[in-house]
Amino acid sequence: MKRMGFVIGIDPDRIAEYKRVHADVWPGVLERLRKSNITNYSIFLRQPENLMFSYWEYTGDDFETDNAAIAADPTTRDWWKICGPMQEPLATRAEGEWWAPMEEVFHLD
Repeated sequence: MKRMGFVIGIDPDRIAEYKRVHADVWPGVLERLRKSNITNYSIFLRQPENLMFSYWEYTGDDFETDNAAIAADPTTRDWWKICGPMQEPLATRAEGEWWAPMEEVFHLD
């Protein structure tokens, strides 16, 4: 199992909407995440900085393939069309990234 964390900004005027849609995530989106070995997934919000931190545990053995399956999923792509405009990716993210990955520097087991 690998713990993974990511960060992104959010449009402060759309926080309530973001919370609303995430209170009822589409079942197809959740199923695709599960099929791609993503578990224990959480998103946290930090205000007033308007940053979101996501955390999940990856239990598979080929993240690139599993992540590509998520990106290719039509239901997930439709979900991203709703959520993407609410998010504000960090200017410092690498090319091709949306949520910027974070380095794990500590873990208490």
